[in-house]
This record gives sequence, C-alpha cells and structure tokens, in this order.
Amino acid sequence: MKNMFPPPKSGTDRRDFMRTLSVLGLMGLSAAFPELAARAATVEPDSFLLQPNGWVPNNPQLPVLHYRQVMTPDEARSSADRFERLVGEHGWPAQWRAGIYDYHHYHSTAHEVLFFVRGDVELVLGGPGGRHVSPLAGDVVVLPTGTGHMRVSASDDLLVVGAYPRGQQWDVCTTAPTAEMTQRMRSLPFPEIDPVTGTGGPLPRLWKRV
Repeated sequence: MKNMFPPPKSGTDRRDFMRTLSVLGLMGLSAAFPELAARAATVEPDSFLLQPNGWVPNNPQLPVLHYRQVMTPDEARSSADRFERLVGEHGWPAQWRAGIYDYHHYHSTAHEVLFFVRGDVELVLGGPGGRHVSPLAGDVVVLPTGTGHMRVSASDDLLVVGAYPRGQQWDVCTTAPTAEMTQRMRSLPFPEIDPVTGTGGPLPRLWKRV
C-alpha cells in the first residue's frame, strides 16, 4: 500500500480550503441535498469508551462514535463536497481531504470527525493493542480529543474528509500528555449539534460530561 499524504498544514492551504467551503455554503443543505439531510437525520451511531493505554490518553469520558452508512459506498465516492457542507452547517467545518497517518497518534487540541469517501481501510483505535475497526465508504467516525488512532492498512484509493469543531485546530501528539494537555482535553468544548444528524442528534446526549 502506498503511504497516505498528510492533511494540508500551511496557513495558505487552510485559508484557500476554507474559502472554498464558504462559497459552497451559500445554499442551505436541506434545500440543496434533501435526500442526504433526511437520511443523515435517522442515523444512530455505535459508541464505545476507550480507557487510557500507556502513553495514549484516550478519553474515558467521551465515547468514540461510529455512524454506519450515512451514505452508500456508491454515493460517498462523489459526495465529499456534500459531506463538507453537512458538517459545516452543523458547526464542524472540514479542514482537509487526505488519508490517515500510519502511526499511533492523538489530538490534544481538537475533537475529530472522519468521513470515509472511498477505499478500504483498517484502523486501530486506542493506541498499541487497541481496537481494530474497518470503516466502509459512507461511514463517519467521531474521535473525542485524546483518542489514539492509526492506519494499519489501506487501499491505494483511500480518501477521508477530516472535520473539527469550529475554532479548533488539530495537533499531532505521539508522546504522553503533560498535565496542562490533560486538563485541556478534559474541558475541551464541542458543539451542541451532532456533526452528522444536526440539532437533536445523538452526540450531545452521548457526550454529556459526568
């Protein structure tokens, strides 16, 4: 398998990408893509908690969410733009289209939404010895801050859209968090709107802090 290219990191790339999304966002999702909005509103994700694992903090408060078949694989292949519109209107704007890093890492500054546009992939969530998952094209996985993840294998055509709560910028962490990072992750805010299903969706209920 070839190595997946990383998300855009330069400020210029990000500004150009977000400017494009702003143009696409001039029309409402429900009016532009009513069939997608209707289907997304009915999806209930699988959820599971991951406990700390060595240097990987994971997130013992907020579960990983796996939304299966938000779109069919055939629909997903041509729907990256539509998904970016969907999550953008829900307060989780997209920041990149790329693949998944092939080493264990986590994000301490952002929650992450991954939409699988095309290709086959196997991931490990939770750090070394963690949980293996194989999202299909059309699936969405939401990783709360601190969640370890890496790509084990992938087809050459893998394409993923990454989105984050508005105002949050992702980092890449490969060592144990400091006390300051741990405190930040414990209190990192998230929108009160589900990135996939919108207002009234399951994320605010499933991510209710204890």
